[in-house]
Amino acid sequence: MTKATQAPEPARPAGAEGPRQALVTGIGVAAPNGLGTRAWWDAVLCGRTGLGPITRFDASGYPVRIAGEIPGFVDEDHIPSRLLPSTDRGTRIALVAAEEALRDANVSPADLPAYGAGVITASSAGGAEFGERGLAALWSKGAQHVSAYQSFASFHAAAPAQISIRHRLRGHGSTVVSEQAGGIDALARARRRIRDGACLMVTGGIDSTLCAWGWAAHLADGRLSPATEPARAYRPFAATADGHAVGEGGALLVLEDARAAARRGATGYGVIAGCAATFDGPDRPTLRQAAELALADAGLAPEHVDVVFADGAAERRADLVESQALCALFGPYGVPVTVPKTMTGRLGAGGSALDVAAALLALREKVVPPTTGTGRVADDCPLDLVTGAPRELPRLRVALVLARGRGGFNSAAVLRAPQTE
Repeated sequence: MTKATQAPEPARPAGAEGPRQALVTGIGVAAPNGLGTRAWWDAVLCGRTGLGPITRFDASGYPVRIAGEIPGFVDEDHIPSRLLPSTDRGTRIALVAAEEALRDANVSPADLPAYGAGVITASSAGGAEFGERGLAALWSKGAQHVSAYQSFASFHAAAPAQISIRHRLRGHGSTVVSEQAGGIDALARARRRIRDGACLMVTGGIDSTLCAWGWAAHLADGRLSPATEPARAYRPFAATADGHAVGEGGALLVLEDARAAARRGATGYGVIAGCAATFDGPDRPTLRQAAELALADAGLAPEHVDVVFADGAAERRADLVESQALCALFGPYGVPVTVPKTMTGRLGAGGSALDVAAALLALREKVVPPTTGTGRVADDCPLDLVTGAPRELPRLRVALVLARGRGGFNSAAVLRAPQTE
């Protein structure tokens, strides 16, 4: 298919500034193949996996023992001791990612209007590990041994609450629960707040379910790959795909009004140009519709998309559905497609947020990271899957990110390089 060389600028009436655009000015990452944005991105471009044998709990008795754990993340090294008794590992990871994102944005919350900045994050499991410890104490020792913090530390909204308290972000605060789609759904809500007048939002997704209780839930779902080798544990769009691997972590982003960011000299990584969400009906997948709605929201057409960061479920039927949606939009082999989460595992709500971070860095550096694991794409998935090595795209300006959550959630985000380029 013929691609336009550049996406058109939205038409504006003379003298009008147009709607407020949500610009990403900061990124914070905690992922199985790198703690911190630079370490993770370097690993992604090198094709270095973070999948390996589980060490966070004794998994020797389980049929699946491969996962993605954040390397070198010792909770006590990153979190004040006073917070350790009242926080789950997922919340601690989120605090670290939020701090990096705010530092990367070079913004001080103390300089912002009192109620002008907020936090919207996504979580699919809440504080799973904290909840497991509470249940263990309840059944082995009795109710008096259950932590008083159980009532909120295992709650899905614990992370945005702790981020808000720590950085005095007193504006809107909430959490989204839509599994793998959650990271994009949170981003869409934060973008709406920016358009409504908020000056800054911290958003994205973080999950950590690498504990015996969380693992039991993953196994019951029946979608984990039984592979015993990390390199074979997650192979989307392959004829031999047999499920995915799970990891912990994700990404948090700082969103600002693009004009306000420009006034303080921030160029940012990219604009959240469009977002959409749909829900599958009985035997009626709507992933394509989510992508179409996100493109319409951005004022763009499929021919303007330069790369797709796919959901990549690594289940034959789900892969076929996604491949059909992409081929309907772009034609067979019509646009480069990548699934860098093959190096981290699926991270629950953190997965799509991390894909957004990857897409933003791809826009900045004009390079598409590779998909690992998948050697040969299945014949019934005619996609231009980027494998083996990164692919340079000098004219890379628009990225589409897709995500699907268990239960029928579909989300899509369209990201655009900053206009200042």
